Amino acid sequence: MSEIVFQNRLRVARAEKKISQGDLAEMVGVSRQTISSIENNQFCPSARLALLICIAMDKKFEELFFFEG
Repeated sequence: MSEIVFQNRLRVARAEKKISQGDLAEMVGVSRQTISSIENNQFCPSARLALLICIAMDKKFEELFFFEG
C-alpha cells in the first residue's frame, strides 16, 4: 500500500500571480521560510493556514492542495 502524500501547487500559483514567497508570507502572517517549506513539502500547513493561503491567492482549496499516492 502506497503512502498518501499532501501536495500543493503553491509555487505555480504564486508565479502566475507574480507574488513572492515573502509577500505571501506577510499576507498570511508567517515567515518566508514557512511558505518555502510548504512549497517543498517539508511542512504541512494547518487547516487555518491553508485557508488563509487560499484566500490570499484567490484560489479554491482544491486548486492549491491535493493528495497524491
